[in-house]
Amino acid sequence: MKLSLATLLLVSLVLSSSLHAMADDLNSCDTKCNARCKDAKEKDRCLKYCGICCGKCQCVPSGTYGNKSDCPCYDDMKNSKGTAKCP
Repeated sequence: MKLSLATLLLVSLVLSSSLHAMADDLNSCDTKCNARCKDAKEKDRCLKYCGICCGKCQCVPSGTYGNKSDCPCYDDMKNSKGTAKCP
């Protein structure tokens, strides 16, 4: 019984630490995308696609436009039309 309780406690700690790290990543993407999209004409759309790209790539280029070489994964993502997916 004691071993089962200890195992359950250990698994709970690992899971909560993983969820906390995932939440930090999302918050980091939100912050970076807000900076990236602050001057966008269609801010909601920019934030949506930036969030998708940041979630997959774990990075966002610096500045509000260009600089995509800062994050090659972000630069390489294309939409169904073959144009840049990430703002």
